[in-house]
Amino acid sequence: MQLTTKAKIEFFIPDDSQRRGLPFFDGGISAGFPSPADDFKENRISLDTELVGDTEATFYARVNGNSMEGAGMHDGDLLVIDRSIEPYDGCIAVCFLEEEFTVKRIKKEKDKVTLLPENQDYEPIVISGDKILVIWGVVTYSIKNHKRK
Repeated sequence: MQLTTKAKIEFFIPDDSQRRGLPFFDGGISAGFPSPADDFKENRISLDTELVGDTEATFYARVNGNSMEGAGMHDGDLLVIDRSIEPYDGCIAVCFLEEEFTVKRIKKEKDKVTLLPENQDYEPIVISGDKILVIWGVVTYSIKNHKRK
């Protein structure tokens, strides 16, 4: 079992200057029997507008590694991270620990915080005593990369 992985996380800032809507099919797309073609209605949607609450506190980052696969976050997926949200028990957050960034589920307890991986090949990281943990931001969305090779 591994205690932690060294991950290089590259952060991106949302670019407000380029917000323009892309076609959005408001009626949804059936995953079962297809609906008649005349049932759809096309609107426009901006993913920045949809996914970003606080533009000054929101960043994007790519997942690097597989410790959060059980939460549906795979290597190369894009995370939306909001630094204005107060971390809460059970949230998934980007954390800065021992000069490294990592993404884990937060478990708050009376006298300690535990960073929980979502992959049984990794062990939880218990924060107590003299360890310094900075919860950098809360993950609000993860965007899947379905075109993996």
